[in-house]
Amino acid sequence: MKFLIVDDHALFRDGLKLLLMQLAGDVQVLEAPDSTSAFDTLSLHSDIDFMLLDLNLPGQDGLAILEAMVDTYPTIPVAIVSASTQKDDVDKVMERSAMGYIFKHSASTVILGAVRLMLAGGLYTPPLSLLCTTKTDISTNAALVKALTKRQTEVLSLLVAGFSNKQIASELDIAEATIKMHITAIFRALGVTNRTQAALAAEHVFT
Repeated sequence: MKFLIVDDHALFRDGLKLLLMQLAGDVQVLEAPDSTSAFDTLSLHSDIDFMLLDLNLPGQDGLAILEAMVDTYPTIPVAIVSASTQKDDVDKVMERSAMGYIFKHSASTVILGAVRLMLAGGLYTPPLSLLCTTKTDISTNAALVKALTKRQTEVLSLLVAGFSNKQIASELDIAEATIKMHITAIFRALGVTNRTQAALAAEHVFT
């Protein structure tokens, strides 16, 4: 079974690769940091079984990339993996024949379950209750995020991107225990109790 991950964050690709390796003993994972590399890889590997594409690649229109991939390689299922929890983004992706839409900050069990469902031919979208739809909530959460310290904001931005505590510590070159303290302070400031709620509160600030 061969996968292609298209994402500009190397640490996120590494984490997702390790996760996908749990699906079966014969899993092979290819990686691409941008759409050009992705299409080059696709041209060399016609036997790719599944593709996971970041919706927000720097300087590129994720929806346009999705459309091009679906048009050029219609037999390869594509799922979006994104930090955005906006219902409008989910709707646009599914309208363009994606097999699913996965939040980057989803638990590993959720991501694996979603991938298994799509590999079996099903469609996956996040529960409606987790999607952000109101402008009032967005502006309120943005104000809370902007009140965080610079370091807390850096930690939160990586959390929203789906990084684990260990990956955030490596990226910022600080101790993992310190990351845990920052995350506790972030939860308190945002009035949330877990990573998913924090990501939902903050993703509009960083996307």
